[in-house]
Amino acid sequence: MLIVIIFLLVLSVLVLIHELGHFIAARIFGVKAEEFGYGFPPRIVGIVKENGKWKKVSGKDESEYKRTIWSINWLPLGGFVRIKGENGEEETIKDKDAFHAKPIWQRIIILAAGVTMNWILAFALFAGIFTFGATAILDGVPKDAKIENKEVRITNLVAKGPADKAGLIPGDSIISIAGVKADNYEQARSVIADQKDKSFEIDYKRDGESKKVTVTPAYLEEIKKFGIGVGLADVGTVRFRFDKALLYAGEAVVGYTKDVVVSFGTLLRDLIFLRRVDQEVAGPIGIAVITGQVAKQGIVPLLQFAAILSINLAVVNFLPIPALDGGRVLFLIIEKIRRKAVARRVEARIHQIAFLTLIVLILLVTLRDIGKYGGVIWGGIKGLVGM
Repeated sequence: MLIVIIFLLVLSVLVLIHELGHFIAARIFGVKAEEFGYGFPPRIVGIVKENGKWKKVSGKDESEYKRTIWSINWLPLGGFVRIKGENGEEETIKDKDAFHAKPIWQRIIILAAGVTMNWILAFALFAGIFTFGATAILDGVPKDAKIENKEVRITNLVAKGPADKAGLIPGDSIISIAGVKADNYEQARSVIADQKDKSFEIDYKRDGESKKVTVTPAYLEEIKKFGIGVGLADVGTVRFRFDKALLYAGEAVVGYTKDVVVSFGTLLRDLIFLRRVDQEVAGPIGIAVITGQVAKQGIVPLLQFAAILSINLAVVNFLPIPALDGGRVLFLIIEKIRRKAVARRVEARIHQIAFLTLIVLILLVTLRDIGKYGGVIWGGIKGLVGM
């Protein structure tokens, strides 16, 4: 249940920040935001400020309200902003406060404001992480970083190797090996190598609790020599001066954005030319499971994951695909070139078809997620109901 709550909170923040961007830009240019809602309809409650007083939305025609309706809805999957005339409704064309009554450049800014807010959120999260500190592998860390809580940590294991069989797992912090304190990963590896095929004890920490285990080296085909099959790294809490944190946050946003764009380019290439998908693509269920796994590692990894997810949302939303913000911008660019808008009914129909196509794709990915993560989901349900 906690994983579901965390996932909904992360998703809600990302989507609401996105919609807030549209809302702010619309209001700056004098476009009426008819409703700003948390979740998706049906509506639980809606309030509006009229004549200086807040009141509950009645059953009258909502277009009569001069101010924005703020609502809470039953489906807690993010939120939405309903902007007057954004779908080209005929009755709003001549209204000065309608979306399509504004110049093309203003409409493009309103549409782009959502993804811009997602990039800003990612930047803010990375800046916070770099300022207040995050656990990181120290190899390649910039020289101007401040490092605290340095330790040797297990990063990976050879499946069914001695360390794996002894019960060690990635994330365990090594205190000592064969009675020798582990100062850094190179020294720890050297001590392990000195044991050759002799059994020895490893003192380690897991979740703040000190533990001890005896490991017997074995010949590992992967490395062609005796070992315990463990990958080690120096890990510590890394933080930067505020101005440096802002610089590295910007670099992180640019770097991840490039990675996401390249990944989607590769995905589209494979779909079009190879008619298959070789990359890992996660739908809502897959993202929920991953969110739960990351949340178990602590708040900082969760914030980093949220930042990357926000960048993904920005890139996907700005792809020139109908029904998405990028697709709507594309129609505005066509309108600018032609000096004439595409027929509203035609554009609306194209967006509808594209939206239905995206829903089908999401359902297909979700079905694959169920097949992949079904065991994890079922385990969570059993734990929830006490089976």
